[in-house]
This record gives sequence, C-alpha cells and structure tokens, in this order.
Amino acid sequence: MSAEPTFEVRTVEGALHVALGGAWKLGEPAIERHAADLASKTAGATRVVLDLADVRAMDTAGAWLIDRCRAGIVARGGDASYRRARQEHAILLKEAAWRTFEAPARVRGSAVINVLADIGEGVSGALRDLASGIGFLGEVVAAVVRLLFHPLRFRFTSFVYHVESFGFRSLPIIALINFLVGCIVAQQGLFQLKRFGASTFAVDLIGILVLRELAVLLTSIMVAGRSGSAITAELGSMKMREEIDALRVMGLDPIEVLVVPRLLALLVALPLLTFLSDMAAIFGGLIVTWIYGGIGPEIFMSRLKDAIALNTFLVGLIKAPFMALVIAVVSTLEGLAVEGSAESLGRQVTASVVKSIFMVIIVDGLFAMFFAAIDY
Repeated sequence: MSAEPTFEVRTVEGALHVALGGAWKLGEPAIERHAADLASKTAGATRVVLDLADVRAMDTAGAWLIDRCRAGIVARGGDASYRRARQEHAILLKEAAWRTFEAPARVRGSAVINVLADIGEGVSGALRDLASGIGFLGEVVAAVVRLLFHPLRFRFTSFVYHVESFGFRSLPIIALINFLVGCIVAQQGLFQLKRFGASTFAVDLIGILVLRELAVLLTSIMVAGRSGSAITAELGSMKMREEIDALRVMGLDPIEVLVVPRLLALLVALPLLTFLSDMAAIFGGLIVTWIYGGIGPEIFMSRLKDAIALNTFLVGLIKAPFMALVIAVVSTLEGLAVEGSAESLGRQVTASVVKSIFMVIIVDGLFAMFFAAIDY
C-alpha cells in the first residue's frame, strides 16, 4: 500500500540530516508540495545529508524532484549527498538527475544566404530522391525479371484486386471530372472563338487538347491522389506493424509480393482510365457545343474526325504507362520509407502525393517537348 511522501529534518554534527520516507511517486498526493517544502527547509544549509533508507517506493518523477533539491544546494555552493539509498533508487537518482536545459543560441545569418541555402538543400534532396528512385526502380525491374523465370510466384490474385481498386473503382470520379473539364473547355472555346466567327473550331480545340494533354494529365493526377496515397498508406502501415519484416523472415521478397502487383496493376489501369477519360471529356464537349453553339452531334463528330488523327489519340495513351510507372515507384518507395510513428506515416503520404503529381507534370512536359521535336 502506498504512503504519502514524508521527510524529517534535524541537525547532526553540524550537518542538516534529512530523512526521507514514504513513496516518492508521481501518483502520490501533493508530491510537488512536499518537494517544494524540502527545498525551502534546506535552502540555507551548507551541508546536507539526504537519507533514503525509509523510502518505500520511488519513480523517475520522485527521483527528479529529490535530485532537484540536491542540485539546488550544490548550485548555492553547499554540499549535499545521498545516504543508504537502495540500489534501484540510486540508479533512478543517477539516471533521472535534475539538469537545466538551455536553448541553443539562434544564429542569425544573412537572409539571402539562408534562401540560397534552402534552395541548395532542396536541390540536394531532389537529387537524392531521384537517385533512390532509380535504384528502387532497378530492384523492381530485377524482381519482374525473376518472376518471368518463375511465373508461379506472381501474385495474380493481388494483381486483379488492385486493377479493380485502381481502375474500376476510380472510374466514376475520374470520368465525372473529365466530363466536366470537357464541358468547361468547350464553353470557353465557344465564347472566345465566337468573337472571330470561328465557333466550329472549338471542336478542334476540344479534340486535340483533351486527347493529347488534358485527359491523361487529369487522370494521372487523380490516380496519384487517390491510388498513390492508398499505396503509401498501406505499405506504411505494414512497415509500422513490422509485417514487411515478417515477410522477409518467411523468405518472401516484399518487392515481389507487395510492389510488383501494384505497379503492374497501375500500368494496366491508367491507360484504360485515360481512354475512358478521353471519351467522357469529348462527350462533355459535345453536349456543351450542342447546347451553346448549336453544333449538332453529326457535325461535331464530322468536325472531330477531320481535326484529329490517330497520332493525336495515341499521344495520350503513350504517356499513360510512363505516368503510371512514376506514380507506382514514388508511392511504393515513400510507403517503404515510413518509420514507426503515425507522424511519419502522414508525412510520407503527403510527400507521396506531392512528388507523384510533380513528377507526372514533369513527365508530361518532357513528352510534350519530345513529340514536338519529332513532329508527332
């Protein structure tokens, strides 16, 4: 049964002898008040002996409060020591010793230098991420090659599940967004081109812009935000619960089991979603041009056929697998980088979405320059 912390002060041979007793634990009532009384009673003493023989229990909080009294005496130039402390209490007093914490002096530098240092640090971090991403991609390629020689090790059920999750379940929201974007592009194109008497060219605008750029870009961004974040969260949670370590203990390669099915599922799902996004956006443009521009479906389809060619349609589909590869590599790499805290999980999920969207836009820009260079 716990007892309230106590102490008794008496003078023995010119020294202040303090006999502590009871339980010096955080849960005991008024422990801080007793500690404050102990400090005030020993404030003017030059030599103090703290006798711990009757202390029945002690935790780190109690040890810290007792040692705070001793440190205060020493700081004033006095002498204080412990006597007859149990071994476990002596260890606590040593490990939980009271100390002051001084805030480090803030170094004030030039604002320009600080900005340049932040930019340099960001560039260095981006290069490190790029190097780690390339190395991780090499591991994934090696795992895919191993699976080609041992196809029975491929997780086909997991692959089908993720194709459904990334593709089929994403279709409603992605189709809706592309439909609305097609409507907006058609409306703005009609209103702006009407000034020049070229309203019918809005069909050309819709077809080329949607098929070459908008549909694949919007679909990739949506997949990065929806499926990429889910991949990072799933792998991060498994990393926190040490399930990935358990796979290694069982002799399984986490990249083969967890990464490859998700990567291949994205490679299959994103081109299919891009095709359906193309259709949804063009349908939205058809509806708006019919309502606002008086361009009927027959005229719209005839004009669209003249405006686009097969290469216009293929440009978006060619981009899709590369964007899927980028999203898969970034999201799985960030998921495997999660440490053992919920804060780390949230930080990596955020980083996954931001980096995936950034890399998708970079890839889209590189392809735009490439296709312009080859006049495709």
